[in-house]
Amino acid sequence: MSRGSMKIENNQELEDESLTEYDFSKMHGGVRGKYIGRYQAGTNIVLLEPDVAQAFPTSDSVNEALRLLMQIAQRQKPNTALEPTSQK
Repeated sequence: MSRGSMKIENNQELEDESLTEYDFSKMHGGVRGKYIGRYQAGTNIVLLEPDVAQAFPTSDSVNEALRLLMQIAQRQKPNTALEPTSQK
């Protein structure tokens, strides 16, 4: 289905339809952002650049690649040549 195939011909028609079913003026006690803490704690969204997303198209492929990278990093010995030396 293309994006252009679902045209809204009359916005007023949609507004009138929902007004009879929903009276938001009678709703009380709503709290904006009530669950934001739970949401943030349960999500970890990372945006990939297009070239990276092409190489790793799924979450599983990204996680697998990062786990392999972590294993390689753990096996490497620290490079003492890069440590700063104290100057006297």
